[in-house]
Amino acid sequence: QVQLVESGGGLVQAGGSLRLSCVGSGRTFHDFGMGWFRQAPGKEREEIAVINWNGGSTYYADSVKGRFTISRDHAKNTVYLQMNSLKSEDTAVYICAAKFGVRQARILSNYDYWGQGTQVTVSS
Repeated sequence: QVQLVESGGGLVQAGGSLRLSCVGSGRTFHDFGMGWFRQAPGKEREEIAVINWNGGSTYYADSVKGRFTISRDHAKNTVYLQMNSLKSEDTAVYICAAKFGVRQARILSNYDYWGQGTQVTVSS
């Protein structure tokens, strides 16, 4: 069974940092682009960061650019989201997803696999 499992969420004060992890199991994701999304109550899901299959290309939404960093570790079948200078508006469920064959990071659709999400709450 192929799974993506996120971890690392929690409660943090504004200005603080968190690092989210997304571990893949059931297959390797070396040939997959990976994306991080977030969804806050009452808001649409937002694609905030994407990394291509080899880590050489990344994309960030304007809302997180300069504060968040996406990276990946093929040996651990894991993708990370380092989140710095957190704001209350970053409060959301953060979800990772995988899409086969992404050479150039950009806004993507039709992801192949999804995780369940991890809650991030930023207190002001």
